[in-house]
Amino acid sequence: MFKKPYVIAEAGCNHMGQMEIAKDLIRTAAHFCKADAIKFQKRCPRELLTEEQYNAPHPNPVNSYGDTYGAHREFLEFTVDQHAQLKEWCEEAGITYSTSVWDMTSAKEIASLKPEFIKIPSACNTHFEMLQWLCDNYQGEIQLSFGMTSHDEEEQIVKLFESNGRAKDLVLFNCTSGYPVPYKDVCLLEITRMRQAYEDRVKAIGFSGHHLGIAVDVAAYTLGASVIERHYTIDRTWKGTDHAASLEPEGIRDLVKELNAVHDALAYKETEILPIEQVQRDKLKYRKH
Repeated sequence: MFKKPYVIAEAGCNHMGQMEIAKDLIRTAAHFCKADAIKFQKRCPRELLTEEQYNAPHPNPVNSYGDTYGAHREFLEFTVDQHAQLKEWCEEAGITYSTSVWDMTSAKEIASLKPEFIKIPSACNTHFEMLQWLCDNYQGEIQLSFGMTSHDEEEQIVKLFESNGRAKDLVLFNCTSGYPVPYKDVCLLEITRMRQAYEDRVKAIGFSGHHLGIAVDVAAYTLGASVIERHYTIDRTWKGTDHAASLEPEGIRDLVKELNAVHDALAYKETEILPIEQVQRDKLKYRKH
């Protein structure tokens, strides 16, 4: 039996540092898109970046919200109190709140809100100090992407969770880190490899896509990725790095609808001749006269 698909609308920083846009993203994901969860991001730029990185210009100045990359990142950050407000809005809208955490400070702040799950992005999945802290101090589900990660690193990550008795709280995501990712680099059959290696050891296998369209996500689901995460924005033309690789509300809504349709269709016949067929059989089936 295929698990019902669970769809996460990854808002990330597509709120452009504005709480009202974040609120709109939440309400739209819940009421229009019918997504199961919406996810934001939390960084402490001073902790995450070196002094040189912090003071360097944004690599793509047209997308920058500050004079330096550090200032750009600070502009897009919400405080832990603002995240508490986001969580409250999610609860009011009937959608699950979550956040990706990029550093120890952010992990501690978001864990204090006790969300249903916390995400570890590909860039931080070898931050073993942070993973260990979460194993010790956060009791919810931990989702983790395997983008730009070697097989040896994957095994090391899973063994850390196993050694802490937390592997059954772990959801692993097939992911290719790029924005956007061409289809030839999506590499969907990695889901099959990950299922063979880890499915019996962890809670679930998911898929986090940065491609265009939704056909790939449907294929990922049929390959066994029960949790589907896609970047999500109100308007793909807005200023910022991730908007172009995101789905707009209609795209997330279509994704949810198509995944649910495929879930309904993934079944064996309950009888050799279904009731819907019997009517046609009686009318159309060849009989020798």
